[in-house]
Amino acid sequence: MTDYGEEQRNELEALESIYPDSFTVLSENPPSFTITVTSEAGENDETVQTTLKFTYSEKYPDEAPLYEIFSQENLEDNDVSDILKLLALQAEENLGMVMIFTLVTAVQEKLNEIVDQIKTRREEEKKQKEKEAEEAEKKLFHGTPVTIENFLNWKAKFDAELLEIKKKRMKEEEQAGKNKLSGKQLFETDHNLDTSDIQFLEDAGNNVEVDESLFQEMDDLELEDDEDDPDYNPADPGSDSTD
Repeated sequence: MTDYGEEQRNELEALESIYPDSFTVLSENPPSFTITVTSEAGENDETVQTTLKFTYSEKYPDEAPLYEIFSQENLEDNDVSDILKLLALQAEENLGMVMIFTLVTAVQEKLNEIVDQIKTRREEEKKQKEKEAEEAEKKLFHGTPVTIENFLNWKAKFDAELLEIKKKRMKEEEQAGKNKLSGKQLFETDHNLDTSDIQFLEDAGNNVEVDESLFQEMDDLELEDDEDDPDYNPADPGSDSTD
């Protein structure tokens, strides 16, 4: 008859010596404990980690232990799901034998794979970004190839914008014409226009200064006497002594 208690105690002692820094007993009845598993360091010293919780069933190892993800760091939801599936598979394959070390080792290898996948994923993302940048640069220098379809689309858009500009300009010119007043409208708008010019002339006349020194006295002028002219005819205003 199998002594399950003895096998479980012996395995617990072995696990404590194998994982001194990551093994923690949670309870003795039923035996429950955790083991923290950390991946190897990745390219940038990054790691992923999970703490596994195990609880012995009454007939372990002939029955699978209870297990769960107690905590985790840097793992995606799909990674956690994959680890649980891996534990289920390993537990089924190792029934009848103490298996905690085997389960932990399988999870360790899985975490290392995840770190490698992170590295691969980042390299692919880097290549994708470089490819997108290269394509963007090509478009910048080479532009979009002209086809009949995209040319007609551009032409239709250009004509529509041009027509809109013409309509706007015509509307502005029409509005400007409406706002321009005729002479009659100006007169009707400002009734002072008819008197303002007269007033301006009067004000200008009052302000004109005459320099009398520019004119000679009438007595100083030597005027020829038309009567001394033999051809002078007082009855003919048009007569001129010079004729």
